[in-house]
Amino acid sequence: MNNPIPAEATVQFMNLKKEAAVEPDPVSTKPVTKETQIIAIYGKGGIGKSFTLANLSYMMAQQGKKVLLIGCDPKSDTTSLLFGGKACPTIIETSSKKKLAGESVEIGDVCFKRDGVFAMELGGPEVGRGCGGRGIIHGFETLEKLGFHDWGFDYVLLDFLGDVVCGGFGLPIARDMCQKVIVVASNDLQSLYVANNVCSAVEYFRKLGGNVGVAGMVINKDDGTGEAAAFAERAGIPILSAIPANEDIRRKSANYEIIGKPGTEWASLFDMLGENVAKAPPVRPKPLSQDELLGLFSGDQVGRSVVLEPASLFDMVGKVELHKDSLEVIYDKA
Repeated sequence: MNNPIPAEATVQFMNLKKEAAVEPDPVSTKPVTKETQIIAIYGKGGIGKSFTLANLSYMMAQQGKKVLLIGCDPKSDTTSLLFGGKACPTIIETSSKKKLAGESVEIGDVCFKRDGVFAMELGGPEVGRGCGGRGIIHGFETLEKLGFHDWGFDYVLLDFLGDVVCGGFGLPIARDMCQKVIVVASNDLQSLYVANNVCSAVEYFRKLGGNVGVAGMVINKDDGTGEAAAFAERAGIPILSAIPANEDIRRKSANYEIIGKPGTEWASLFDMLGENVAKAPPVRPKPLSQDELLGLFSGDQVGRSVVLEPASLFDMVGKVELHKDSLEVIYDKA
């Protein structure tokens, strides 16, 4: 006898279904009061976006720029390196607690700073209890109530998960909320697949009248094999920096240590990246087809020699396939 589904689970499922069907609320498009570059950074999960952004934002602040780093990943790990591994209270979590207490969210509840870098996390719902994309939308709605469009930053860096293609994560591209996009990738097929998807999204919305472009690519964990550089060339986007696959970088990053500090071994790397990010104009990318993407790799790496072999009924049910006449009625021509 099958166990009945608990009523609570059924209600939760129905609520999730309703939530997923709701269209995002319109996002404010009023101009900012200061010429602010809003840059969305996309990449495959685990490719090193948070590492790149923590060090980039830190170096840009040391260059005299006023920088705001916003984590837009439900994992809420964008600012962990910047704050030495400490968890930053998220906007969604704080907003919920404040609402239950009948209080309003203040800047100091959600925005924190270190050595000139301002940072915050949008956060996301608990696992299985909500839509991460709508969490992003809710987070930006809260930012607008806090006066986001009046803040006087030189640069706002948005850290987005590139694997997800739902509306919430594509918000900056779809709604012209940023001026340009940067992709972080490495010399592997999966990260370049994600980078190509982001380029496809940018191109799609450009055809619909959008203005967002791709400023370039950061190659992280570069082992020198060249696939990421070849992709950037084919897609028509510049390489802003190539961060080497280096044990010292890996170890320091794992220990929540900022390596993009002036006067340190890796300072010049992030100093140049900061300058390139600031100056790089948004360009219209040329996304690759699946075959073109696979063509960047040797056949033994991606299995291009595999031939599609059609399955038979015998494969499926262990019986010889019998021909059956059609039951369709065919009328003689008059």
